[in-house]
Amino acid sequence: MKLSLVLRGRAILVGALAAGLVVSGCASTTSLDDPDAVYDPIEPVNRYIFEVNYFLDEMFIKPSAYIYRAALPDPAQRGVRNALSNLRMPWTAVNDLLQGEFDRAATAGGRFAINSTLGVLGLFDVADDFGLPNHEEDAGQTFAVWGLPEGPYIVLPIFGPSNVRDAVGLVGDYFGDPVNIVARQYPDGDLFLIGRGLLTGVSTREQVIEVLDELQRNSVDYYATLRSVYRQRRQNEIRNGAPEDDRPRPSASPPESRPVAVAPETVDESEPTAPFPGGGY
Repeated sequence: MKLSLVLRGRAILVGALAAGLVVSGCASTTSLDDPDAVYDPIEPVNRYIFEVNYFLDEMFIKPSAYIYRAALPDPAQRGVRNALSNLRMPWTAVNDLLQGEFDRAATAGGRFAINSTLGVLGLFDVADDFGLPNHEEDAGQTFAVWGLPEGPYIVLPIFGPSNVRDAVGLVGDYFGDPVNIVARQYPDGDLFLIGRGLLTGVSTREQVIEVLDELQRNSVDYYATLRSVYRQRRQNEIRNGAPEDDRPRPSASPPESRPVAVAPETVDESEPTAPFPGGGY
């Protein structure tokens, strides 16, 4: 079966899941009086998926990340990260425009043009020397800027920590990304998309091996720790690292509930977007 047909089926599944979770979230009797609480009305289901993801990570993804680390010297790994980041720049520019961030859209477009040419298909980050710093945007962030609530917290198979808004955003990322659109026009485009996804997952997992190991060692409840870290990091990405009060912040709760507080620390947007790559927990 063609990958595009499989992903279309997944898109329908995610949409149905999103609708079901919104309904379950609105019907939940979970107390949201604590503004620091993450809205997690299906926690038992999420914990089960978390454990399955953890098993898959320990058995397959984490070992692959170690093999990748051992096989490629640091300069080669840096080149792979640069190339993967460069492929995300067109979609980042589109999302910047949709968010009304025209200067950032110009920066993303400039980075793609410079790194795709002078940077040898993105292997070298020449654009940074031109004063065009790296940043990334996606559909989930755009939905947040538009004011759409994030909805209940969910753990996706393979993809890991998420919420309803970001789960739907993943579908938008796949179908809206200009690089994916171009790739699907070619007979072997599906192979390119598979390779891009696998390489992105392994590369990102390699970068956060120590981060996740440290979190696990220091966590009384690893699931709750990752849930909290994910949401704080995601909110910082939505605000582009700005202080909390500088940009509107959508609520994770149903309309009648209070918004969830976000940690004030900022994020270096040149780093991996979160310690939860494809294959996260």
